[in-house]
Amino acid sequence: MKIVGLTGGIGSGKSTVLKLFQDFGAAIYIADIEAKKLMNTDKELISKIKLLFGEKAFVNEVLNTNYIASIVFNDKGKLELLNAMVHPKVRQDFNNFVNKTTAEIVIYEAAILFESGSDKICDFVITVTSDFDTKIDRIMKRDNVSKQQILDRMKHQSTDEFKIKRSNFVITNNSLLYTKLQVKTVYNLLLM
Repeated sequence: MKIVGLTGGIGSGKSTVLKLFQDFGAAIYIADIEAKKLMNTDKELISKIKLLFGEKAFVNEVLNTNYIASIVFNDKGKLELLNAMVHPKVRQDFNNFVNKTTAEIVIYEAAILFESGSDKICDFVITVTSDFDTKIDRIMKRDNVSKQQILDRMKHQSTDEFKIKRSNFVITNNSLLYTKLQVKTVYNLLLM
């Protein structure tokens, strides 16, 4: 079994690439989605989050993501504390996922793969990129936000160049047909 990290900036089309890998037979683990599940179900984690952010962190026993985001995007220290609580739980959950799958390739998708240190658990890393204008168009359509809001979000992310330098493979996701060919090629290389 090979564990492959997949990352990319906002709007790069990671979800599309993930789906293509899944179609070829890879098992998929999306760290952000699993982290949110854990923050809503793991009693120890819920208790720690309430201690750090107060009772407003949960509304009707559901994580108040807008409230948490409004704090961590303005307080790097709180973001680091939250990550220090969540990342070990996600790693433990991922290990359980890996132990249950029979797939030859497991894709671990995380927007902050390098920043969280999760690249260290991967045999290979793939960065998904796309043209700047394509990213902007995708995000505006998907999230119904302004170009300025997108640029503000992008400021909080590592650059494509940072990710590419640390990756084994790069998939440029501008046209679906070309992206499919790249995914097939990388998938076959990973099976070797």
